[in-house]
Amino acid sequence: MKAVVITTPGGPEVLQLQEVEDPELKGDEVLIKVEATALNRADILQRKGMYPPPPGSSPYLGLECSGTIEAVGKQVSHWQVGDEVCALLSGGGYAEKVAVPAGQVLLAPPGVSLQDAASFPEVSCTVWSTVFMMSRLSAGETFLVHGGSSGIGTFAIQIAKYWGAKVFVTAGSKEKLAFCKNLGADVCINYKTEDFVARVKEETGGKGVDVILDIIGAEYFRRNLDSLSFDGRLFVIGTMGGAVTEIDLRVVLSKRLTIQAAGLRYRSPENKAAIVREVENNVWPAIVAGKVKPVVYKYFPLSKAAEAHRLMESSKHIGKILLLP
Repeated sequence: MKAVVITTPGGPEVLQLQEVEDPELKGDEVLIKVEATALNRADILQRKGMYPPPPGSSPYLGLECSGTIEAVGKQVSHWQVGDEVCALLSGGGYAEKVAVPAGQVLLAPPGVSLQDAASFPEVSCTVWSTVFMMSRLSAGETFLVHGGSSGIGTFAIQIAKYWGAKVFVTAGSKEKLAFCKNLGADVCINYKTEDFVARVKEETGGKGVDVILDIIGAEYFRRNLDSLSFDGRLFVIGTMGGAVTEIDLRVVLSKRLTIQAAGLRYRSPENKAAIVREVENNVWPAIVAGKVKPVVYKYFPLSKAAEAHRLMESSKHIGKILLLP
């Protein structure tokens, strides 16, 4: 099969489409003929040599895909050859075929093209596990997502609205904020021209928001704590603005705050399967009902993976960037 190979750690130019061995299929896995894969920030870190795949995983990039099942392992009963699916991967999506544990596979949602289904696994599993399963966002609460126009952000706006939350976003341009508004965001804040803490306080009558999903890390840490209400929950899923910061525990104590952080990639297959089933039960109905739509900015052929990475690093995109074998 063909796959995008990191020839040496470095810039986008190190990505090359090469002929490689087909994946080996384990007993609890299915083999997917890839229709599309989607870019994630983690791919850029891996390309630079800063985010190795978990032991035993595919060495290739790609944390999600959509496609058609081509073969099933001996222990797999739930899936059949020919099923149109999408899947959460530990790696290997930037290829013509990928083997994935059967528990990390979802039926492609009806009403969405098989290509566009590739935009859902990573964002839905990330947002559902962090914002809902762990931070317990519920109807009537307020929710702030940083990077509202990102793949995570555009999905988080829609699913939080679907579940009855009031949604705040930050983004860096009028165009991006208008897009977020159109998706259903209630309060749109330009982080380049406004102080998001002041705006959050103003819009909540001084209380702050209940839940924050943050991809920035250190740079926003103190301001995030200042933006939370009593019993507020901060969930950190990225460190684009640095990883090391100081904390005044008195703020956490006095406001009874919860601070959590997690990634998806290094979780066990059992843990990923549990999240995938939750997503199937709670997110898929919203997609099928047309209340949560795929947001795809651009499609590239697999051979143009370097160009796709350059676009992601420019941050000019809104939503997801897809690669097509």
